[in-house]
Amino acid sequence: MAGRIRDEDIALVRERTPIADVIGEYLQLRNAGGGSLKGLCPFHDEKSPSFNVTPSKNLYYCFGCAEGGDTISFVQKMESLSFAEAVETLARQIGVTLRYEEGGRSTARHDTGKRQRLLDAHRAAAEFYAEQLLSPGAVTARRFLDERGFNRVHAEHFGLGYAPAGWENLTSHLRNKGFTDKELVESGLASQGRRGAYDRFRNRLLWPVREVTGEVVGFGARKLDPEEDGPKYLNSPESPIFHKGRLLYGLDLAKRDISREGRAVIVEGYTDVMACHVAGVTTAVATCGTSFGEEHVKILRRMLLGRSHQTGEVVFTFDGDAAGQKAAVRAFAEEHGFTSETFVAVQSDGLDPCDLRLQHGDQAVIDLVNDRAPLYEFMIRNVMEGYDLSTPEGRMAALDAAAPVVASIRDEGVRRDYGRNLDRWIGILDEAFVLRRVNQHLRRGGGRGARPQAPARPAPSPDAREAPYDLGDPSVQRERQALKIAVQYPWLAVGFDAFTEEDFTVPQHRAVLKLIAERGGVAAAHDPAAWVNELREAAPNDTQRDFLTRLAVEQLEFYGELDEHYAWQILGTVKTHSINRRESNLKSLLSRLDAASQAEEHNRVFTELMALQQQKRALQEERASGM
Repeated sequence: MAGRIRDEDIALVRERTPIADVIGEYLQLRNAGGGSLKGLCPFHDEKSPSFNVTPSKNLYYCFGCAEGGDTISFVQKMESLSFAEAVETLARQIGVTLRYEEGGRSTARHDTGKRQRLLDAHRAAAEFYAEQLLSPGAVTARRFLDERGFNRVHAEHFGLGYAPAGWENLTSHLRNKGFTDKELVESGLASQGRRGAYDRFRNRLLWPVREVTGEVVGFGARKLDPEEDGPKYLNSPESPIFHKGRLLYGLDLAKRDISREGRAVIVEGYTDVMACHVAGVTTAVATCGTSFGEEHVKILRRMLLGRSHQTGEVVFTFDGDAAGQKAAVRAFAEEHGFTSETFVAVQSDGLDPCDLRLQHGDQAVIDLVNDRAPLYEFMIRNVMEGYDLSTPEGRMAALDAAAPVVASIRDEGVRRDYGRNLDRWIGILDEAFVLRRVNQHLRRGGGRGARPQAPARPAPSPDAREAPYDLGDPSVQRERQALKIAVQYPWLAVGFDAFTEEDFTVPQHRAVLKLIAERGGVAAAHDPAAWVNELREAAPNDTQRDFLTRLAVEQLEFYGELDEHYAWQILGTVKTHSINRRESNLKSLLSRLDAASQAEEHNRVFTELMALQQQKRALQEERASGM
């Protein structure tokens, strides 16, 4: 039984582990002003951040679920550890040697927590396997990597290793380091036989699987000899430290770029993660031998939280085969958990990212991800593929198969747009009829869209029935933010005057845009203090005047100090979503046009689409460069 950790050592661990750095390994934090940070709470589901971190006090507190504490309690809750195990985990990360009340240093096996022992065993195993990859016996493993376009630098970057063909190579090595057979079996590094423990992985190429903090907690192993027994891929078993439902391979390497770029790319295998990172898609991760599930959603959702309502995007890549189709369906089942936009990237010839890079180079992998399609569109088209759209019977059958998918969309505006697209994709040419069919499925409760939702707070409108205003709609939220900047901070609203009515989704916002344009745009706001009154006086009725007043007094939702860069990011997000809507509409229209019989219209739409995509690329480049 280990002794009690000395109080002075516990205090030292607290002192040397800044809470923002510790929590920042698990979720994205943004400046909330007043020296505080804010993010999405990891302990309960939420869409807006209520989790606060105060670095000056080294404490955190969630105003949503009332969880709070310091760095030690945070690690305890996140990793399901005891107090001592959490202290030992943090101490190891910062290089502090703990002492216990019985005296002496924490070097004896029995003085170290079980979790830490298992982590130490995995660290030693990863070092052993990495050394073995350079040995003469690993020639097949090195050839496997070489044939897939990976070299020694790549192998070292990902920490790859090789498990020799013998039965007790690793086991003997770790026994010599003081680990017991019981520890090795419990950790998943060894299996229990009649004569003792023996290596779980033999003659396999190994990928170390790490926690987001970088600790090795398990391995993924690929068989090298097809004649040997056993599965092609073998993963570590569930253990006190390896929970595959809560792990994403490559997340330790991708986490910072995911937060910075606002994009996570989900691939299917370890080599696909490597191929993406080597090609420049450094936000790629993969599950560890399990389906993408709710826990994975929670992990990424916290990391993708961006400024204001810029919640990022998740791109799933799937093989073009039947297994890939099933994976897409499973991802679709979890889509509602994201506040981010979800997309699918499938290579037309069925190549996965690893093979794609090998055959066509790095740029092909980048293009695959950039050319992604919305997940809803992918699912709807996937359902339609099984029907003959050349006959009235086939079109009606396709409609009844696809309508429940459209009905499952929570966002009313997005659901309506996809209903219109469904009409064009199938070729019924009766939007009202198709939308009624979708609404029938919605009322039957056949989709997620039918689930009860909190009532939206209506803003003033001439007629609520004709102009619904749902503050739960992300598009409405984004646009409202942009309008508040134009009204409250016109000198920061660079680019606002380039907006058109197409960029806004509700009549109330278009009316404000028109009013600002009639007053000369934000460029005419020479006296910011008088700007709001000038707009209110110019409003044509009390309803719009009241709406402008709300925009003028409502607090802007952003993290940190509002400057021209932050304002431009918010405005750019509205423009990007507008372009995405128009791009989707043009693509759907183009798909229904016959290039031969409708050549003139086809060419017109195609030219408009190319110009729009060029505008989108230019906007993305501007945002990537920071203005």
